[in-house]
Amino acid sequence: MKICWYNQQQLGAVIDGRVFNVSAALSALPPARYPAAPGDLLVAHLDAVRAAIAALLPAAPSIPVEEARFLSPVANPGKIIGVPVNYADHVAEANADQATFTDRYKGAVREQGLFLKAASALVGPSEGVALRFPQRLSHHEMELGVVIGKIAANVSVDEALSCVAGYAIALDMTVRGPEDRSLRKSVDSYAVLGPWLVTADEAGDAEKLDIELQVNGVLRQKANTAEMLIGLAEQIAWASSYYTLYPGDIIMSGTCAGVGQVRPGDVMDCAIEGIGAMRVAVRAAGE
Repeated sequence: MKICWYNQQQLGAVIDGRVFNVSAALSALPPARYPAAPGDLLVAHLDAVRAAIAALLPAAPSIPVEEARFLSPVANPGKIIGVPVNYADHVAEANADQATFTDRYKGAVREQGLFLKAASALVGPSEGVALRFPQRLSHHEMELGVVIGKIAANVSVDEALSCVAGYAIALDMTVRGPEDRSLRKSVDSYAVLGPWLVTADEAGDAEKLDIELQVNGVLRQKANTAEMLIGLAEQIAWASSYYTLYPGDIIMSGTCAGVGQVRPGDVMDCAIEGIGAMRVAVRAAGE
């Protein structure tokens, strides 16, 4: 199932090029209480919501996908986890241009370690990326986004993929510079997720998907998730050894070579086999 948030926070199911309004399925969620339990409420109760969506679909109104304004398919992630230099060609790219990438990018994935992006950076594709520091380089990094579906701590590699709710396209935007990764990657709108969540049972083999990003119609990034140095199951197990993972937590699984600068007015077109495609516009902050 493809599940989204769109327009004015409506809940949608995407089928055959149309978005069906299934907001009434939110009645399957338990009442929210304060303080709330960690995690995204909808993702934590995804099975119940999916059953409610299925019951609503025959009579649900719909609009064409092209008319929908897609928000992030995860509304309230507790954390966004990044995996650095996880494709060999990107390792070579970073090593060859230390002036841009700095020596923070030296070393293997496990040497560099995971990093965190602020949840406040998260937007959907239709909200776009707002460049806050126009005098500095801001780069796109396209990745497969992994959405955790249940509480997980110290899980094994063998059981890791059973913790996944689904997948989405992710953009790990970053300001280049000498500061810590988490600072430069947590600018408002610098974590894009969308256009919808493809549930794990419908995504196929997520470790063998073609990915592609174009800027203004020019191909910048192209790879297959099979080329990752550390696969998805190992990423989840590794992350869960440091943090308890909660429903709605997002892992941005690493980018391939071809990362590059974007400027106001640019348009990024992202696609992942079996997931979908999304268009993300770039603007100056405040516009």
